Amino acid sequence: MLSALIFDVDGTLADTESVHLDAFNHAFREEGLDWHWDVPLYTRLLETSGGKERILSYWRSVQPELKELDGGAVQATVARLHEIKTAYYENAVNSGAVSLRPGVLALMDEARAQGLQLAIATTTSPVNIAALLRSAIGPDWRTHFLAVGDASNAPIKKPHPQVYQKVLADMGMAAAQCVAFEDSANGLKAATAAGLPTVITPNSYTAHHDFTGALRVVPDLSQVGVSRLREWLGH
Repeated sequence: MLSALIFDVDGTLADTESVHLDAFNHAFREEGLDWHWDVPLYTRLLETSGGKERILSYWRSVQPELKELDGGAVQATVARLHEIKTAYYENAVNSGAVSLRPGVLALMDEARAQGLQLAIATTTSPVNIAALLRSAIGPDWRTHFLAVGDASNAPIKKPHPQVYQKVLADMGMAAAQCVAFEDSANGLKAATAAGLPTVITPNSYTAHHDFTGALRVVPDLSQVGVSRLREWLGH
């Protein structure tokens, strides 16, 4: 029986990636780096989950001889860049730069009205989640979700299933009782590795990904309701 819906955040709940891209480039400028990520480059970099991991992966690609120095200078620089980027992103979201994708809020409201639980499973930071959902749902957004898995409590990034495994454990539910919502191949791999049937809503950054194994691939959630999910699951 369907008991819960589990949502990824970036790209799934909202088209956040363009704002994230602006935030990364802002951080690079602030720190005096000559790095600039354009859309095609960032699309490729999104294959690496996690902002800090993405920065480090790019740094190593432009400086293959990069090695950690005594005192952790490389990690400290990555952390500083990510801190600046996160602050910029939070300010942008608070200023209304991001809104939820079509159908997301309606599906959440319908699910809650029918007694289903909601959860979040993402590799992004708690600050990013709070900024988006506080703006979209309200200051009490956390009360809408039975469990929230994020970079702070599930540090192994997708495509590893850790965040989904944690959320399922926190909810006390089996994967067969839930549906996951994702936008990327890494997200799909993470969710299906945890045993979750997964609905994919691609965006411009992920439309080219391989979504083999998804329960359904739909443009957005505007035509997806609880009854349709039950139909797809064969309930």
